[in-house]
Amino acid sequence: MEVIHKIGRRKNAVARIYVSKGKGKITINKREMENYFTTGTLQYKVKQPLVLTNNEKSFDITVNVFGGGVTGQAEAIRLAISRAMCEVNEEHRLVLKPEGLLTRDPRMVERKKFGQKKARKKFQFSKR
Repeated sequence: MEVIHKIGRRKNAVARIYVSKGKGKITINKREMENYFTTGTLQYKVKQPLVLTNNEKSFDITVNVFGGGVTGQAEAIRLAISRAMCEVNEEHRLVLKPEGLLTRDPRMVERKKFGQKKARKKFQFSKR
C-alpha cells in the first residue's frame, strides 16, 4: 500500500494527512497526538473514524494542520481520516456515513460589516 494523502477542513482549519501501513502512531505537526491535543474529547474526535472501522493499530498517520482553533483542527483531522478510510476500503463508507463523519461542515464565521460593532451586533443607539 502506498501513502494515501487526504485533506479535511472545518471552519478555518485545514488538515493534510498522510496514511501509511504501521502500528497506529498519529503525529500532528511533528508532535505526538497526546501532546498536541491534551483533552480526551479532542483525542477521541481524532481517533473516532479509526475506532469505528477497527483500524486503531493498522495505520501510521502524519498530519499537517493549520488555521482555526483546537476543536476546528481536531474535526478537520477527523474528516480527513474518514476520507482516507473510505479510500482504503469502500465498505468503511457504510459505517462512517451514518455517523456523519464524511460530511464537510460548511459553517464559517460571518464577516464583520462596516458601521456595526460585529457581524450582527450594532453600535448602541442614542436617541438624544
